[in-house]
Formats: sequence, C-alpha cells, structure tokens
Amino acid sequence: MQNLFNDLAKILKKDERLFAEGKILKNKITELAIKQDKELLELLLNNGLTKEHFFTESKINTKAVFVFNQDKFVRFINNKEFLPNSFTAFKNHIGLVENDDYLKDSGKVVLAWPYKDCVLEGGQDKEDSKRNEIFYNEILAPDEIDRLFEPKVLTNIKKIDKTGEHEIERITEQDNLIIKGNNLLALHSLKKKYRGEVKLIYIDPPYNTGNGDGFNYNDSFNHSTWLTFMKNRLEVARQLLRDDGSIYIQLDYNEVHYCKVLMDDIFGKENFQREIIWDISVLSGYKTIANNWIRGHDSILFYSKNNKSLKFNKVKTEHSEKYLARFNKKDEKTGRMYFDGRGEKIYLDEVIERGKAIGDVWGDIISFQQAATAKERIKDFSGQKPENLLERIIKSATDEGDIVLDYHLGSGTTAAVAHKMGRQYIGIEQLDYGDNGSVARLKEVVKGDQAGISKAVHWKGGGSFVYMELKKWNEEYEQAIRGGKTSKELLNIYKKMQMEAFFRYEIDLNKFDEKKFGELELKDQKQILIESLDKNHLYVNYSEMEDATYKVPAEKKKINKAFYGN
Repeated sequence: MQNLFNDLAKILKKDERLFAEGKILKNKITELAIKQDKELLELLLNNGLTKEHFFTESKINTKAVFVFNQDKFVRFINNKEFLPNSFTAFKNHIGLVENDDYLKDSGKVVLAWPYKDCVLEGGQDKEDSKRNEIFYNEILAPDEIDRLFEPKVLTNIKKIDKTGEHEIERITEQDNLIIKGNNLLALHSLKKKYRGEVKLIYIDPPYNTGNGDGFNYNDSFNHSTWLTFMKNRLEVARQLLRDDGSIYIQLDYNEVHYCKVLMDDIFGKENFQREIIWDISVLSGYKTIANNWIRGHDSILFYSKNNKSLKFNKVKTEHSEKYLARFNKKDEKTGRMYFDGRGEKIYLDEVIERGKAIGDVWGDIISFQQAATAKERIKDFSGQKPENLLERIIKSATDEGDIVLDYHLGSGTTAAVAHKMGRQYIGIEQLDYGDNGSVARLKEVVKGDQAGISKAVHWKGGGSFVYMELKKWNEEYEQAIRGGKTSKELLNIYKKMQMEAFFRYEIDLNKFDEKKFGELELKDQKQILIESLDKNHLYVNYSEMEDATYKVPAEKKKINKAFYGN
C-alpha cells in the first residue's frame, strides 16, 4: 500500500493543475476524477501500479478496454493515510477521523449553507482554482444523527405591534411568527403544531451561482451539497403543507433543472403544476458582461401537495387601453358597448369585470431594482423581491387567514406582503440583518408603511407578529469560533467549550495538544474546533428544558409547554 501511496503522489505531481505551493490539491484531484478528466486518466493508466489498482480490464470485440473505478479512486485520494498534513494528523490524533467518501444521495444531512453558517474560502477563476478549497460545511452522516430533529426550546419571545415590543404568556393559534435559528431545525420544531396546516410555501434560496450568493467555490460537490441541503428541508416542509396547499421555489438556470428532478422525487411528478418564467428585464450591470445571451429571467417552480385537492385562485389583470378601444359597437336595445370579433357579442363591462387571465410568463412585474422612485422602497434590502411578485403568488394560492411559510425569509418580503394581505405567516431566518432584516421591516409594516403593495391593498397598518429564537448551545461556540481572530482567542474558546459544550463522542480531549494546535494555520484551528462539536446539540432540545444547566426561566418554560402542547 505504501508503494501505491508513493507512486500516486509522484504521478500527480506531473500535472501542474493538481498542486500549488508544493502541496497536492486533493479537492481538485477529486473534482477531475468525477469529471473523468482525460489527462488525469492517462497519467494513471501509464503507471502499472495505479492502472492495476484503479482500473478494471474488460474485453470488447477481443480488444482490451480499461474502465476507471471512480469511487475507489476518490475514496483513496481522501483517505487519511494519503499525504497527511499537520492538520489531518492533528485531527486523527484526537480521534476526529477523516470522512473517506464524498457527498452522495444518502441519509446525510446538510445543516447549513457554507456562506451562512460556516466558513468558506475559494474562487472560480483560473488563478483561484489552484488554491486549496476550504469550507466548514455542517454535514452529518446518518449514524451521527441522534436527537437533531427534536423540537427546540424557544427563547427571547416577544410580541411586536405598532406600540412596540411586549412580553407575552403564550403564543396563540393566530399569531404570525418570525423564528431566528437554523431553518432545518426550526422546521422540525414546527412539525407537531403545524403539520398539515400551511397553505403556501414560498422560498427564494441562494441560487448557487458562485457569483455573489456565497457559493464561490469550484468544487464539483456544489450541486450535490446544494441538492442535499434542499432535500433535507423540502421533505419536512412537505409535511407542513395542507393537502390542498402548494409550494413555489424561485431559482435561476444554475440549479432550477436539478431542483425540478428533486421536486419530482419528493412531491411526485404528478404534482408539478407549472414552471413560471419571470421576465425580470434588467439587462444591465454585471449580467451584460457575459459573452453569451444575457439572462433576463428567473424561474419559479410551482408544485401542489396533492394535485387532486389543489385549490387555485385564478388571478387576472386589467386589459390594456388598446384592447379596450376595439369595443366600439353599440347594442341598439341595451346601449351596451360590445366587440363582435368571433361571431358573438362580447360586452365591454363583462370584459372589464373578468379581466385578463395571467399566464405562466410574467413580464409585468418590475424588479425591486427597477422601482420608479425611492419612495417605493423601505430600505435598500439586498436581493429584495418586489412585493407585487409575492402578492400574485399569495393571491393565487391562499385566502385570508391561510398560513404562508417562508423558511429563507431574508429581508422579509413574503412576511410583509402576507401581513398586508391578511394572511397568517411563519418566517425563518438565521442571519442577523439588523436594520435591513425582516423584523425591522415588519415593524414598519405594522406602523402602516406605504411601500410596495400598500396603496393597492389600502394598507393602513395594524396587526402584530411574535419574534422568537431557538435557544443556542453549541451554536454559541460555533459562532464564537467563526469570529475568532487569533490562535490565543480560539484556545480560550476551547477552554470554555470544555466546561459546557458537547463534543463528538469519538474525540479524546486528553490528546488535545495546545502546542501542536498552535502550530496550525488559523483556518485549520477553526475547522478542527467546529468539527469537534456535536451537531446534535447546536440548540437546546425541548425534552431537556428542565435541566438546570440550560437556565430556562419559568415563564419561558410555560410558553414552550403551551406551544408544544404539553
């Protein structure tokens, strides 16, 4: 085996794409192997040992053909014994064994977007492709999942209306909810109370473009990781939908086709309703730099929970003045204006009343960036969707009082529109956007802001929403680690972790060598500490609320018990 390790290392060093600064790039090798890169395969075939180990010989018309065993090669490259560096050696020393395989369609759970909850470095241009791709993504294998999906303790609960923030004794069935915390765990926490109760789900997840949405890495696993992330959440989201409910997912060309196949699997092909094309018509800025047709649209996948039960409200718009001008004939008996274009009389008042049915190409909704005046905007929310886009979706899929869910809430457009339209809503978001966040925006909504659809729906303000958070535990340490600036700071965090944090069961803390730890690069120190944490304990489980360790106040225990029903 050692000869194979040595031979493979020598072979790979012949390809300048596979190493930088004297170090072999395992991620780049894995990427090329998955792509069946011709140059890489030729290198491996020209060495007797690697040819024997990674290829299977077959006969086709008496001619020898060698088939590359991709899985075996990828596992070997990522084996902890192959080119261990100080980082890998330290991890293995304390018992944090390297995972030998890459992400596939399995029972694995992706806890977080790399750009949201983890540390991500990397790029997509030619120069950056020579860098080691480093991302601390939170991925749990099936045998590591213990109590991850149990309901979590809710804390920092307050009701907000136009008069301010108020303490409350219980969360009612009619309350609008804004939940801060990991959206996968928040969705599972909602299952008991809201299973089969949500009428509409709208999500606008990051598009995985590698261009401004945080997926800036040239690693071939991005589609797999992204889809597994989506799958984990969509499976539980489907349980929350009513039988006559629907879900809308807004994406662009980067992932929409992958997501379509995933949605067919989770919701069933028979529940695919439409692919809506939103003509965003913003052909300016960075989009026009591409040496290609300039993208001018987004796609919105529309699925039902049960196509036999789906309730859809057909939405119509007013006819154009040019169209109405054709009604220039007058009925002699009634005096009504009409147009006789198809051998029958079509009366003007009937046309106006019915309006024009909207199709699956939407070119009449301007993007937020196209808003005519600054008065139409509350704040400069990055990536904000226009309110009339959400108004159209909510109007078609719900009636007043129905529940709308958005678990990628961002700047809060879905919640803001649902509030103004008299729908109940649940929004989930992990990031703290401060003044540009959903809470700040909804505070303006209840006060009666006149942005977006307010004038069209005669919004004058009112109503309320309840804000709450999942009570953090290991998540507190993870955030502290990500924000660490020095090795000394990280060591101090580690010492606090030893007092209260939950570590992965296989780690031997007695073998943690502070001197060797200090010799690692800061990014590697962070990764080791983050991976050492047991992800089943990112937040406090409701079942452990009575444990004095977590210091949950009596009044918060009472609210939690009422919310979860015991």
